[in-house]
Amino acid sequence: TTGTQNRSILSEQEPLEKRIAVLRDQIKRATIHNPVNGTILTIYAKESEVVLPGKPIYKIADLKNMTLRAYVSGNQLSSIKLGQELSIFTDNGGKKMKEYKGIITWISDKAEFTPKTIHTKEERVNLVYAIKVSVENDGYLKLGMYGEIRLNKQ
Repeated sequence: TTGTQNRSILSEQEPLEKRIAVLRDQIKRATIHNPVNGTILTIYAKESEVVLPGKPIYKIADLKNMTLRAYVSGNQLSSIKLGQELSIFTDNGGKKMKEYKGIITWISDKAEFTPKTIHTKEERVNLVYAIKVSVENDGYLKLGMYGEIRLNKQ
């Protein structure tokens, strides 16, 4: 009888191990992971609220390294490259401008604001290409601020 009892208990071991693995996976999926170290900007769900899988709980941003989205004309496009350093200027009160150094991290491969037909060279100035510039924030840059870029001669 002891052998029969041992077999019945041992036969339950594998299903219980699989159940444990499922529970560990559920716990792992319920853990919150931040994609970046940063500052929480907006909270969408409060503590102890139930949320659906994939629903954002909060909005987070890395405010130490900001990304400036800028536009260059088709003529300027040939004079820039990834990794190129450039100067960024923001208003600093009155007519003063504060200068930052930035690096081009992305250049769009498609023009924006393109007219339907382009006939002359002058009309091609309407072609603009988006670029992203990484800037180290000293605490004065804020989300949504406007800035200007100046390409450094290389």
